[in-house]
Amino acid sequence: MDEKCVVVTGASRGLGASVARAFAAEGASVVGCARDGEAIEAALGDAESAEGLEADVRDEDHVWGVIDHAARAHGEIDVLVANAGVNHSDPGEAPLPAESYDVFDDTMATNLRGTFATVKEALPRMPSEGRILVPSGSVAREATAGMGAYGVSKAAAEGLVRSFAADAEQAVGIVDPGLVATEISGGRGRDPEDVGEMFVWAAQEVASEDLDGEVLDLKTWKQATH
Repeated sequence: MDEKCVVVTGASRGLGASVARAFAAEGASVVGCARDGEAIEAALGDAESAEGLEADVRDEDHVWGVIDHAARAHGEIDVLVANAGVNHSDPGEAPLPAESYDVFDDTMATNLRGTFATVKEALPRMPSEGRILVPSGSVAREATAGMGAYGVSKAAAEGLVRSFAADAEQAVGIVDPGLVATEISGGRGRDPEDVGEMFVWAAQEVASEDLDGEVLDLKTWKQATH
């Protein structure tokens, strides 16, 4: 991916850090961002072609700043991975009727509105063949007890992806790597380093019509690459 620019939000840890490093390992120029400036520097500091910026996707001005920086530095953005997300409760321990308004609002502000702002700001700085990847999981399509606002936000984010796919010239799709061991999953699942390359595959190898508005899951990746 030499001479390609990739922006990854939520890149200071877990899946986002793994994805950012995977693209950098393929030669892409990576701009990652996260709320914690020290954490993003630590996560990407060893990747020669990656840089980390402090930004909060809940604030569209922050999002614009990241996108503008990446586009000015590299000409245009070829791939966007809108990964930033939060889950304020332990998985399975947050029944929706008991969810507080504050938790619901912040979860939706990050996981839905933050994704909206990231994609909206990136699209004008991307070529027509650019690709937008939004991580998600089965909880978005299969209601699961105790997933509270997080499950609602991921279902809404997948609806957002389909609407962007219908309206945008670029391919916009969902990447579902299965359960990944991160803070959001309570540490359960696959090592994030084992699935970072799935996003590189989705950006490089998958036909645009197979990505646009669709869900690329772990089984599809394994069948295509193993």
